[in-house]
Amino acid sequence: MQVVPELDTGGVEQTVLDVSAAILKAGGRSIVATKGGRLVDSLRKAGATVVLMPVHSKNPFTQLKNYSALRNLIRREKVDIVHVRSRAPAMAAIGAARAEKIRSVATYHGIYNARSGLKRWYNSQMTRADMTIANSDYTRDHILKTYSHALPERVISIPRGVDLLRFDPEGFDVRKIMKLDEAWGTGDNDTRNRFLLAARLTRWKGQVLIIEAANLLKQQGTTDFLILIAGDDQGRTEYRAELEKLIDTHSLQDQVKLVGHVSDMPSAYSMCHFALAPSLDPEAFGRTAVEPQAMQRPPLAAAHGATVETVADGVTGWLVKPGDANAWAEAMKTAMALSDEQRFDMGVAGRTHVKAHFSLDVMCERTLDVYRALLILTSRKYNSRANINRHEE
Repeated sequence: MQVVPELDTGGVEQTVLDVSAAILKAGGRSIVATKGGRLVDSLRKAGATVVLMPVHSKNPFTQLKNYSALRNLIRREKVDIVHVRSRAPAMAAIGAARAEKIRSVATYHGIYNARSGLKRWYNSQMTRADMTIANSDYTRDHILKTYSHALPERVISIPRGVDLLRFDPEGFDVRKIMKLDEAWGTGDNDTRNRFLLAARLTRWKGQVLIIEAANLLKQQGTTDFLILIAGDDQGRTEYRAELEKLIDTHSLQDQVKLVGHVSDMPSAYSMCHFALAPSLDPEAFGRTAVEPQAMQRPPLAAAHGATVETVADGVTGWLVKPGDANAWAEAMKTAMALSDEQRFDMGVAGRTHVKAHFSLDVMCERTLDVYRALLILTSRKYNSRANINRHEE
């Protein structure tokens, strides 16, 4: 059973779908406990059982109810393993698994900052499972440095995987691309260099930085580009309004477009030449630097966090100084200066890189291996705390 706060959009949510499909393919049952979201129907159509409950809530009283509800669900559905994917559900789900004497695993999908002892305790819930999966070496190092109780042998790095069948540069659908062209107001006659920045609209994802870089390019006389900022504001209407105002202030309406949520990312990458991943804070993994490589679209990514693991600088894309608009403007100029042949060669190198290190099959198989190992442990006498204490001694 996977437990995830909601199922709208994002890397965590997509991983839930991917692992669920792998479980079903391997002959298992996939159960997902979640608040809900736009991806619920996709899960159910694929054969998973979805149970709606407020696992996203941090309210102590709701947590107690969730704890009891999850224990009942584990017994009723004969769950073997509980896999939590966020801090709030971890508080109830890991305890419920332990109470029912089954194994638990938690995937650390992000770098959680802590400015107080209470927040540090809250974050540490993700390390209380029998096994913790880090979505990159960067994340694993962070866990081991932050939590002294985290045992190296119980923290494993399994990078996020990309579905190479879905993200296939040769598998594009012209009709879908034309549909996006129409929705976005772009067209076949627009031959400018297209950059896609795909991320939810939140400040740390760097949309403001890229608009400032676009303004610098325009001031320098470079206007042969179009930046498409794709992402849901998820209720952050004030931030979206700020972006729109910034575009107007710099008179960048012809160079920068906010195109909203996009579900068909392969088509979105197909209609662009490059991708932008300018996160101001380090990414724990950063799929928007990996997915475009799978589509043979070189990414420009901030040179910190896990992106230094996923992008080969100057080979499959470019690593750019975080937060520096001048550096991003120069990097974009470097990208636009490539010949079609050079860009194609870099794209081919990117897909080869992803196929070797970040494929969906590898991620799913390694996750299933963790489940298999925990099932072997379950066949013995359950004593999670005793095992931990033995290691600590």
